[in-house]
Amino acid sequence: MQATILIVDDEKHTRDGLRRLLEDEYDVYVAADMASAADVLERDQIDVLITDLRLAGDDGMTLIEHALKMSRPPICIMMTAYGSVDTAVEAMKRGAYDFVTKPLNLDKVEILLARALGSRRMEQENRTLRQQVDERFGLENVIGESAALHEVLDTIRQVAPSSANVLIDGESGTGKELAAHAIHNLSRRSKAKFVTVHCAALSPTLLESELFGHERGAFTGAHERRIGRFEQAKGGTIFLDEIGEIDQSTQVKLLRVISEERAFERVGGNQLLRADVRLIAATNKDLAELVKEGKFRDDLYFRMNVVHITMPPLRDRKEDIPLLVRGFLRHFCKANEKPLLELTSDAMNTLLSYHWPGNVRELRTAIEHGVVMANGPKITLRELPMTVRRGTAVNLPGGITASKAWGERSSPLDLHETERKLIMQALATTSGNITAAAKKLGISRRTLHRKINEMNAAKQNPQEVNQDAPAVRQEV
Repeated sequence: MQATILIVDDEKHTRDGLRRLLEDEYDVYVAADMASAADVLERDQIDVLITDLRLAGDDGMTLIEHALKMSRPPICIMMTAYGSVDTAVEAMKRGAYDFVTKPLNLDKVEILLARALGSRRMEQENRTLRQQVDERFGLENVIGESAALHEVLDTIRQVAPSSANVLIDGESGTGKELAAHAIHNLSRRSKAKFVTVHCAALSPTLLESELFGHERGAFTGAHERRIGRFEQAKGGTIFLDEIGEIDQSTQVKLLRVISEERAFERVGGNQLLRADVRLIAATNKDLAELVKEGKFRDDLYFRMNVVHITMPPLRDRKEDIPLLVRGFLRHFCKANEKPLLELTSDAMNTLLSYHWPGNVRELRTAIEHGVVMANGPKITLRELPMTVRRGTAVNLPGGITASKAWGERSSPLDLHETERKLIMQALATTSGNITAAAKKLGISRRTLHRKINEMNAAKQNPQEVNQDAPAVRQEV
């Protein structure tokens, strides 16, 4: 589709000359005065407005100001005589893209138009890319209604507008990078870059160069200067994944960057550079334990750990599994050009029973596998990955098999009742010991307490849960 150009000039030979020059490549409109130009702008979608500064009874500045207030403003270029260059510069300060002087150099006009439209296309592509990133990493896509997840989301919303460094820990596959993106997207730095560095994937030498850059000749193979990730992330956020893998020498240099000094030098250089970045780090290791073992600097740990977020494992938020499954089904059915599929009750119950050592990442893979393998309108138990099917029975409490726990006629409507029965069975086998029951269920003690409270609140008789099982014992 050709770009649209509106030429506004009260001199007919200028209008016609520009139209003849541009009409082979663009869809060209012309207007002799401001009123006619305003009509064209309201009626048609104009990509570029080229207007003379002086129009009969009006001036091009007013027209440009009118155009820039539109919902999708055109690129505005001013034509002016040499004596009015200061006015044209003022138009640029108010939002015009550029100006050209009369008599017009037609080659320069063509070059200016090409550059202006290229800039517009880049802006549109950046907006589209940012929208895609926001859709992928916005909080609205952190799916779940569990209390454990809501606690994390509340912390993200609270910390995002600040400048504080954030340390995110949790098992692999729990969504640490997703949380980091969400913090960035909700922060004042969201219009700048989000730069990711996977620390475990690089040797100490390469990691230092990756983070801080290097000068030409700094080491064998350094044929030219390289800009490091801290420079690339200027004004934005740098996300250091698997931070527990970095060696001691890199830790020292990283500490200098995130201290009050915020300074670093490229490898092989002596120029002092300043880092204007926010640091978010993630790890699946216990950094506090590494500090005790002398493997991680305590001063670096405390600098990074201003705000600490722990991503809950999927086994502690199993009530979120149906919501996650629906989201993954929509995504993978669309990606594989299939109608929206459902899971059979046996398949869903198996997902709810499984321990999920790979967390949300493993669930996502399991649903993709099911979508690819399904031949009918529903994903059956047979179409789930073998690891999920085989792992179900051994992860149920008290050695209960999947068929015994869920029953042959289970359906998504009785999931809450099935969960209640599992909790009752776990409490019965542990004589009401909360800690032991939580271990059997594969959830935290805190989560089990909450679920028991929710079950009691849902019953007309608050004592019904304890009528069916031994009294819950509170440990000191």
